[in-house]
Amino acid sequence: MKKYSVVICGGGSTYTPDMLELLCIIRKSFPLRKVVLYDCAEERQKIVGEFGKVLFAEYCEDVEFGYTTSKEEAFRDIDFAFVQIRAGGMELRNQDEKIPYRYGCIGQETCGAGGLAYGLRSVPQMIELIRDIRTYSGDSWIINYSNPAAIVAEATKRVFPEDKKIINICDMPTSVLDRYLPLIGKKRCEIQPIYFGLNHFGWFTKLLDKKTGEDLLPKLLEYIQANYERLHKEFEDEIQGETDHWGITFLNHLEMIRDFPYSLPNTYNLYYLYPNKSYSHYRADYTRYDEVIGGREKNVFSFCKEIAALGRMKGTKYDISQKIDPATEVVADMTVDSMAYNDVHAAYLVELVLSIINNAHEFALVMVKNDGICPNLDPEMMLEATCLVGSQEIMPLCYGTVPQFEKGLLENQFACEKLLVDAIFEKDDLKLLQAFTENRIVRDAEAAKQIIADFKKANEGYWPEFH
Repeated sequence: MKKYSVVICGGGSTYTPDMLELLCIIRKSFPLRKVVLYDCAEERQKIVGEFGKVLFAEYCEDVEFGYTTSKEEAFRDIDFAFVQIRAGGMELRNQDEKIPYRYGCIGQETCGAGGLAYGLRSVPQMIELIRDIRTYSGDSWIINYSNPAAIVAEATKRVFPEDKKIINICDMPTSVLDRYLPLIGKKRCEIQPIYFGLNHFGWFTKLLDKKTGEDLLPKLLEYIQANYERLHKEFEDEIQGETDHWGITFLNHLEMIRDFPYSLPNTYNLYYLYPNKSYSHYRADYTRYDEVIGGREKNVFSFCKEIAALGRMKGTKYDISQKIDPATEVVADMTVDSMAYNDVHAAYLVELVLSIINNAHEFALVMVKNDGICPNLDPEMMLEATCLVGSQEIMPLCYGTVPQFEKGLLENQFACEKLLVDAIFEKDDLKLLQAFTENRIVRDAEAAKQIIADFKKANEGYWPEFH
């Protein structure tokens, strides 16, 4: 049986521990010979890496595990590169989210002005990273889930047009399904989703039952409408304070479904369709960055440090033995429901990998060049769409004509993202201004000029020099 070698780029990410744990849990389904973490943020990575040493020593002792800042050591002879880098680190994420508020715009890390600023950093680093990986492992799969994924996908499409093993994905649509499918007694593994859009700007238009072929979306939408008041109260009661980002997001998302009751939208659509409501999620001195730093990052790093200090997991409250079937050493049902404490981020990525290594042609949402998937949209658009994933290719399903409302929204956003990538490659200041002005969340050239000026100062050394 073939054993695979994996590198996780962005080894110091707070998402990495979940990924490492999941790789141990599914070791029979995804047999490994080596796992290595790679990150330029040495201190962050060391925290996660020392946890990983304990984890693999106890649950996968036959797998070589390590962490490094050396590109050659990380990328030589690998089968899969999982990419979750954050160009500029959390410090510049803080600026991405807070600078727009000075000018009355939403501060968000992937949408609006903040997302464009992040994209200007991510594109050069992603291109360099892919070239480095290809230097040492020319045939490996590169699976990117770094943000802003739509902008990264647009850029990598241009630079690596013939490289069919670069895949850009996102787990947010998966999270939407996991939130709503239980309302009609279904799990994500039981349906085949039909979805189209740009990354962080899309819609489910069918949810097909794998056994019967029935479209379950009308049933789900009818249930939401019929039980809207009760669901609204339940969603509202789940919110833990005024800074509970995802609690507030899903409450507003429920309202969006009520207002547009013919599809199941991505949560990020809220920023484009309800900018005033979304603007009030946070305030200039407390954004999602502050929530993450004081919550997820603090908790995850404390968890890693405690396990490293203990030097063991088995026999402690952190023991994951109960998550593994002792007979087969695989999780019985590859869904978030059955992986009690693993993040959907990790689960979705591994499901994609299993479809590749088994040539299973499972359904997944992947960013691919339009080329007729939606014939009334720009053929160059990097759509996030339903695809069949095999060992040699990613095959998108033809969606058909996009309705006028969604077409107008997507063409506008694509123009913004295309202009931004043009500006990066051409170092063109005018196209940079056009990209920010085009954005539906910024909307104003004067605000765009002021935001860009502030971002140039904050991103010195990370942004290209524009002329």
